[in-house]
Amino acid sequence: MLLWLLILIIVVVILLIVTIYYYNSFVVLHNRIENAFSQIDVQLKKRNDLIPNLVETVKGYAKHEKTVFADVTKARKEMMVSGGSYESKMKASDMMSNALKSIFAIAENYPDLKANTNFLELQRELSDIESKIAYTRQFYNDSILYFNTIVERFPGNIFAGLFGKKKQTYFETSEAERKNVKVSFE
Repeated sequence: MLLWLLILIIVVVILLIVTIYYYNSFVVLHNRIENAFSQIDVQLKKRNDLIPNLVETVKGYAKHEKTVFADVTKARKEMMVSGGSYESKMKASDMMSNALKSIFAIAENYPDLKANTNFLELQRELSDIESKIAYTRQFYNDSILYFNTIVERFPGNIFAGLFGKKKQTYFETSEAERKNVKVSFE
């Protein structure tokens, strides 16, 4: 009888330790995902803050490109009002990336603009921010991968169900962003 009680206590303690381990793992991973998305958000805000300067610099050289500037303005507005959801921020980010590609494609047709110091500095800053955005997206997706792996693997899937944890979605590039930008002057 004493042996069975000892075995039962050991099993309960092991289950308790495993439960605490998985609960804490989910907390740590959830916080890592939140942090990674916050880092993306910081870089997107930096990019948004540079956009008006870039647009004003390019406007002086390409006055007839009103649709591109309208797209950039619309994309920037979407980024600022996109709310807190991951999906809305991902969509707005893709929209902004496409708009920026259009501006840089226009710049290729204006040698004076490409030589303008303000434009070059803004382009360099945006390029740096775009690299940081790419890195933070990768870190976010790596965090999601690790979280999803635990949620799907045994015995993590049991604890995920117990704690109400579900697979998270990756930060993916939209189909439109994968296409090359086409600029025509007709």
